[in-house]
Amino acid sequence: MEQGDDRTFGVPAILTDSCFSQRYREHLDKIGILDGRYRAQKLHEGTVALPVLENKLSASVVEDLIGTVAPGSSCRETLIMNPVLSKRARVMSPAQMLRTNVYELLERLGLTWTRDLERDLPHSWQRHGDLVVLNEDCFRDPIWEQLGTELWVSVASSLGVERIAKQGRVMDDGMRSPNVTILLGENGWVEHMDNGIRYTFDITKCMFSAGNITEKQRVASLSCHGEVVVDLYSGIGYFTLPYLVHAGASFVHACEWNPHAVSALKKNVLINRVSDKCQIHEGDNRQLTLCDVADRVNLGLIPTSEPGYPVACRVLKKDTGGVLHIHHNVDCYCKSQGEIDIADSQTWRKKAWRKWAESVEQNICAMLEQIEGKKWQTGILRLEKVKSYAPHVDHVVLDLDCRPLQNI
Repeated sequence: MEQGDDRTFGVPAILTDSCFSQRYREHLDKIGILDGRYRAQKLHEGTVALPVLENKLSASVVEDLIGTVAPGSSCRETLIMNPVLSKRARVMSPAQMLRTNVYELLERLGLTWTRDLERDLPHSWQRHGDLVVLNEDCFRDPIWEQLGTELWVSVASSLGVERIAKQGRVMDDGMRSPNVTILLGENGWVEHMDNGIRYTFDITKCMFSAGNITEKQRVASLSCHGEVVVDLYSGIGYFTLPYLVHAGASFVHACEWNPHAVSALKKNVLINRVSDKCQIHEGDNRQLTLCDVADRVNLGLIPTSEPGYPVACRVLKKDTGGVLHIHHNVDCYCKSQGEIDIADSQTWRKKAWRKWAESVEQNICAMLEQIEGKKWQTGILRLEKVKSYAPHVDHVVLDLDCRPLQNI
């Protein structure tokens, strides 16, 4: 609530003369019942209303105020209508606001606040415009079900949004479909702005990985003028759009078999005004009929894009070849992990990446020679970590240069 906002209910308070208000305030704060979210309110005839927590003011507290804290004073219970947030409350973080509002809600419903419930609150979330997606590791206690929609209205208000959703485990259906439940709101369509590119998608149907931002920025920085790109796992356009909008690719063939992602992709090429430079191929890319067209192929599927290797080899230009950008989750587990320091651990991880990359290079080179019937030369241009995917598992990307050897 911002200063000056109207409220349809009052905040409980204790009314006393202004000359006693400071002593009252200090005592109420000391015993933990002063409601520090709101400012005291000066009223007529030199009285002050001090906000107190609901249901915390008792007869014994009043007796102490009148008889011990400020002898000769008088007070009575009242309500502060249209309360104004205190300075402390106005700078409260969203997480603090959420905790405060949920605590109040439980108290109002007569439910007991516990440390387990405190730990069950969300500490991070994804924001997409007016919708927040909570992580799966929060609000798991059965008590939350008793609060119904009122809980999600309170969470939305605390985080400054209108819709709330909760993330579940990604489905193992071959499409990495999200398992997102809408808790408050009518639908899951959102719009996300990333590096000057607009993405719209249904969060209940399509994945959006903010962790890939560095790789998307790198793709956007490439010079692809005059190039034809084949994006074998386009999704909603995570890499298709940076190739078109920023990298200057002349044309992109975007392949995707999730119909929900295809629907979002069609919208995204339109709203980013690149639909004339993109052809969307819906379905299993292993059935793709394209060949001999690509200067560059993007294989952005994790945990592995290995099923796309033969397709990538077929679509590369026969006479000039090109570059493959291959994503993969590399297992970097070391049996002696607990016995090595951070520097040695990083060295071990890079060795694991290199071992995988060299194996892929050999595999791709053999495929190209088998498909094209001539010798090819391959070389690792770049091998970098995109992000940590899980403990001892790194999402890496390999840039592999593939060129046919002439007259051999």
